[in-house]
Amino acid sequence: MTIRKTTIGKLQQLPEPLLQQVSDFIDQLIHQSETANDKPESSIAQAWMQWFEAGDRLEVMSNDPNGDYSQLLLTKYRQQGLEL
Repeated sequence: MTIRKTTIGKLQQLPEPLLQQVSDFIDQLIHQSETANDKPESSIAQAWMQWFEAGDRLEVMSNDPNGDYSQLLLTKYRQQGLEL
C-alpha cells in the first residue's frame, strides 16, 4: 500500500473537527512548498518553529465527561439524605 492510500485511509477515520485541522495543515504545507524555492532554508525553519510554538500555546480541553457528572450525582444523592 502506498503512503497516499495509507494516509487517505487514516483521514477517513477522523471526525470532522480534526479533518478541518488536517486540511488547514495541508494548506499550510502546500503554501510552504510553493514558496520554498523563494526562501532560504533558515526562514522555512523559522516558519516551522512559529507553527509549533503556536500549537504549544493552544488550550488543551479535558475530555473527561464523568468528572462533573459523578460529583453532581453524589451531591444529588446527599441532598436526598443518602449517605455514601
